Amino acid sequence: MIYVRLNEDNFEYDIYSLVKAFYPKEEVRIGTEAAPEDEGLLFCMNVNYEDHKLTLDGREIEIDYSNRPDTKNRLKLAIYESLSARTGKTLPWGTLTGIRPTKISLGMIENGASDEQVAAYMKETYLTSQEKIDLSLQVSHMEHKLLSKIDYDNGYSVYIGIPFCPSTCLYCSFTSYPIGLWTKKLDDYLAALEKEMAFTAEACKGKSLTTIYIGGGTPTSLDEEHMEKLLSLVDKYFDTESLLEYTIEAGRPDSITYEKLQVMKNHPVTRISINPQTMNQKTLDLIGRFHKVEDIHKVFGWARELGFDNINMDMILGLPGETIDDVKYTLDEIKKLAPDNLTVHSLALKHSARLNIDREAYDDYLIDNSQSHMDICLEAAKDMGMEPYYLYRQKNMAANLENIGYATAGKEGLYNILIMEEKQTIMALGCGTACKFVTDHGATVTRCENVKDVQLYMDRIDEMIDRKRERLREDLKWL
Repeated sequence: MIYVRLNEDNFEYDIYSLVKAFYPKEEVRIGTEAAPEDEGLLFCMNVNYEDHKLTLDGREIEIDYSNRPDTKNRLKLAIYESLSARTGKTLPWGTLTGIRPTKISLGMIENGASDEQVAAYMKETYLTSQEKIDLSLQVSHMEHKLLSKIDYDNGYSVYIGIPFCPSTCLYCSFTSYPIGLWTKKLDDYLAALEKEMAFTAEACKGKSLTTIYIGGGTPTSLDEEHMEKLLSLVDKYFDTESLLEYTIEAGRPDSITYEKLQVMKNHPVTRISINPQTMNQKTLDLIGRFHKVEDIHKVFGWARELGFDNINMDMILGLPGETIDDVKYTLDEIKKLAPDNLTVHSLALKHSARLNIDREAYDDYLIDNSQSHMDICLEAAKDMGMEPYYLYRQKNMAANLENIGYATAGKEGLYNILIMEEKQTIMALGCGTACKFVTDHGATVTRCENVKDVQLYMDRIDEMIDRKRERLREDLKWL
């Protein structure tokens, strides 16, 4: 266990995230009390905030507390240097612990900074490696190009959450519920969703709808009848003809049928995801994906047969027991299918995931990710004619790396960029979702969340709509 003692509560999240990046397997505690007398204590770090200076384990750093961002950066630099000296390690992203590193490079590019200026700033301020600076610049230039056609001020996007899954995967921490327990309540859930759709369409009247994304959970856990009902409601309330993108996260092959794909094709859906995560059957069985590798090929073939020409596939690096050869095999199988997008996720050990809760049960399984893994994914993406177009990070990611999306030209997922870069308001509908109200091109972002419990969502839908109405009036001045 590692203990960080503060003389006052401040910057706890940033401190915790940075220490965990160096010591991912250690318990980290932060508090203002004396270090616990614990035989398992690895070390204690002392942070003291004083007038115009900060002291870290006896080292004094001049601080201007009126400039909070600069204070945070100086604190993290000091902690990074201390931990790097202690461990002999460096981190690829340096002191950056947030989930949106490209917001920094994209913001500077939009303000006219050169690549050299961006690189110098990221290296000096955050100690970011040159490799990750180059990646940030490449992605940010692509985002800058793609976002040039987006109406920030008069446009909006819609996210619709379907919080049901066939089962819960070993690594998953998203809000989801077993579809088998909710089949009799699906009409009630869609009725609540319709109320939100009606409100959103009225509240955003006069604004242009840019993208729609139906995610989850697993939207294709709905049967054909309810999938048709859902998409018909979308058609009823929103101008789908003017959309730049309409995505459905089809997700798990064991939830997809030919008939469901046909339903989607009968509506103006332009992009879908079919996500294997891995092409190794032993891993699929371990993580709770109840399908065969052959099913992935079959479902993908159906989608192409029906005319879907923008298909994303997700894979995860660092799944239990997988070697780099297993990753190469997955990539070889994906190449055979030639998707239009490939999204590469670095496994994140989330607090509520079974893989974390029952960690001892999986101690015998290697959890391995490295820059070498990321590099072979990059090469495979290039072989398929893809370039990186968005990236983001999560807490507790294997090897402290990133999630990155690749796409062939013209097939990039616009919604993915919008949700990460926070440039446009996103109206989120459904259980466990959160609206992002964006003003001044991302200078101010406020959230309005729906409850995570399905029954409470249905019971309290009017209350949540009223809350959205009030926030839209106050934050965006749309009403």
